[in-house]
Amino acid sequence: MPDPLRPRYHFMPPSDWMNDPNGLIQWQGRYHLFYQYYPGRVAGRPRRGPNGVVAHWGHASSRDLVHWDHLTIALAPTPDGPDAEGCYSGCAVVHDGTPSILYTGVHPQRPCLATSVDADLRTWTKHPANPVIAAPPSGFDLVGFRDHSVWRQGAEWCQLIGSGIRGVGGTVPMYRSPDLVRWEFADLLLTGDVDVTDQMWECPDFFALDGRQVLVVNCHPTLWTGYFSGAYAGDRFDAAYRGRVDVGTHFYAPQTLLDAQGRRLMWGWLREARTAEAQREAGWSGVMSLPRVLRLDQHGRLWTEPAPELRALRGRGQSLRDVRLPFESAYSVEGVPGRSCEILAEFAPGSRGTAGLSVLRSPGGEEETLITYNANSDRLQIDTRRASLDPRAERLLATGPLRLARDAPLRLHVFLDGSTIEVFANGRAATARAYPTRADSTGLQVISRRAARSDVWTGGGDVRLTALDVWDMQAIWNGTERIPSE
Repeated sequence: MPDPLRPRYHFMPPSDWMNDPNGLIQWQGRYHLFYQYYPGRVAGRPRRGPNGVVAHWGHASSRDLVHWDHLTIALAPTPDGPDAEGCYSGCAVVHDGTPSILYTGVHPQRPCLATSVDADLRTWTKHPANPVIAAPPSGFDLVGFRDHSVWRQGAEWCQLIGSGIRGVGGTVPMYRSPDLVRWEFADLLLTGDVDVTDQMWECPDFFALDGRQVLVVNCHPTLWTGYFSGAYAGDRFDAAYRGRVDVGTHFYAPQTLLDAQGRRLMWGWLREARTAEAQREAGWSGVMSLPRVLRLDQHGRLWTEPAPELRALRGRGQSLRDVRLPFESAYSVEGVPGRSCEILAEFAPGSRGTAGLSVLRSPGGEEETLITYNANSDRLQIDTRRASLDPRAERLLATGPLRLARDAPLRLHVFLDGSTIEVFANGRAATARAYPTRADSTGLQVISRRAARSDVWTGGGDVRLTALDVWDMQAIWNGTERIPSE
């Protein structure tokens, strides 16, 4: 019997543990997605498991961003090599026509290089000079030295490596190279505050977007993803704006790709929100997010939307128009296609109080996840505190700012897929994991709530839903999902 909590249209390996997206690249007309993979290991992600499993690079490719083909494992540890304890996160670039990967070998953590001459990037050759940077820069008490962001700047390659200065905060050492092999330390591009942006920055990603430069960092050990946007010249980055990439609690370690259409696409790891015991019982752990399209507004704030290619998965649909809800009421939508669907809801501007959706809801409300917007406090919220009756599932409330113009409608674009929930609200993303136990926890309600007493209520007696569209989403696999061995 199929696992109802296992996603159908998000990418993931057939079994075992996956985490960070790696080495995103478009090559010979195909998108390539590499990812951290522990074959034979489901939960725990130890440095080395009791069965000897360490980090590999899984590999898949796609022509349309939607349907993926599993390919052979791209990178595996080399006994007695600098990556003998695992091939950790990194990125992919094309140097002199040759696809090249910079990744982290452990332990100790050092940058390594691999190249491929295959049209489909199935086989990779590790450089004999690995590690290509022998040690972290001297003069700093660094915490960690892993994960890579590489880009071309004039005649040189530039590289950022995730790190932190003990007692100070996250940082990203910057290096320069003519050939991806010989690297020279340049400077620390940016350093954070340990009390604001955590002790270390993992999986940095540095890229140009809409006339500015963006630095995405993943704050460790609290595991949230932030970004800075600003001006970049030479080795200097002036960060003018700081924010969170995703309001939720389970989107982490994203990486981006500039595709042939000129779009900046992002994928992230959707972490599990249940115990290791529950993950082992399921036989799988970790999901890749849907591809997201990024842009910056005039203030340097990051806006995120789902890639339009996902519309190809839409199946049977239904629509609802112009429903008014008095405060403290709910409207049940009939015929929602289970736990694998896309929902697009639009609320008229001007409503006060709280409006939103209850999804994955049992008939009596014993299980439900709430996705709401409070117009008085300008807050987007995703609430899984009643999402599951399973005591092994986390119960969390995630919230973040969402400021709408006075005449702007609220748009909630929601993707439900097994245990994954991805929300796009007027360009703001929020992600959660939910594990309903009941077979009938598939309901959808439109909800209206009065403002909390602490809010200043300024009139308006109801919420108006102007449009609601729901589509069943097709699976991206054909029933023969497997990773080839060679």
